[in-house]
Amino acid sequence: QVQVVESGGGLVQAGGSLTLSCAASGRGINKYILGWFRQAPGKEREFVAAINGRGTSTYGTDSLKGRFTISRDNAKNMVYLQVNSLQSEDTAVYYCAAGWMATMSRAGSRYDHWGQGTRVTVSA
Repeated sequence: QVQVVESGGGLVQAGGSLTLSCAASGRGINKYILGWFRQAPGKEREFVAAINGRGTSTYGTDSLKGRFTISRDNAKNMVYLQVNSLQSEDTAVYYCAAGWMATMSRAGSRYDHWGQGTRVTVSA
């Protein structure tokens, strides 16, 4: 049974940085594509970034590139999302998801396993 559990959210001042962590477990987890999504209050869930099984390739959202960096440590079964220059618009619940697929995707429907989310609140 594949499971993903997020951590690292909290209250951060605008302009600050944060690293979100996702502990991924289960058989074959190192072959799953792992992704980060977020959902801001009153908005639909939004794709942030994904990383392939080996951690050698990433896929992100153009508007977020440069501030959001996804990485993976398969030895620890962890995936991370580094966020810099936080803005109030980054306030959201951030979700980690695992998907069994050949290529990375921004479609949430392609991910089979989701965490409960970790809340990030950016204060002005």
